[in-house]
Amino acid sequence: MTEKTDPPPSVAQAPLESVSSPAFAAKPQKKPRFALFVATAGGLGYFPFAPGTWGSLAGAAIYLVLGSILRKHAVFVMSGLSLSGHVTFWTIGWLIPRPWEFAAGLIIAGVGVWASNRVSERSAEKDPQYVVIDEVSGQQLTYLLTFVAGNWKSLLLGFILFRVFDIWKPSPVRQAESLPGGWGIMADDWVAAIYAAVIIWGLRYIVQWVSGTPLQF
Repeated sequence: MTEKTDPPPSVAQAPLESVSSPAFAAKPQKKPRFALFVATAGGLGYFPFAPGTWGSLAGAAIYLVLGSILRKHAVFVMSGLSLSGHVTFWTIGWLIPRPWEFAAGLIIAGVGVWASNRVSERSAEKDPQYVVIDEVSGQQLTYLLTFVAGNWKSLLLGFILFRVFDIWKPSPVRQAESLPGGWGIMADDWVAAIYAAVIIWGLRYIVQWVSGTPLQF
């Protein structure tokens, strides 16, 4: 090889030195710990079995806890009458949510979009399985839309219906997943919650029409 085609040692080694130089070294990406904590619902998303179900259970728990904190007295509908009183786990009736309960749901939904987007970008996955904040928000929305009180039958029915639609993903639940970033991760669960709420209200009115008395759940 002639001198013309063989570059000087300084030139040949320059790219290698520049790449290996500390000035050109890639900085390690910082782990988004808070975003992971939110997206996994405090680590529930790392459970090896049915993480989405655990996320829904967390959503139900948050709904009950927030309700007990924000609602010392509540207005609930029973047999067509608006009554005021304490709401417990055994309360029968349709609870009328207060504005701050909806505000709490919006905050959880908004933080969920941000956290799930951060985690999705870091993992390079569209919807990581361990991200369950979407189930938390969707389950909470199901209860808010159906005016669920503390009655265990109400909670169980809302839980089952939400999980069915979240897993089944009928249209447009599945189409909502195509939204970009965290919106796609969260939106399909919101649509599933709307499906569940429609079924619950439909059952209430069907039973009322058939029996003449409202279904108390």
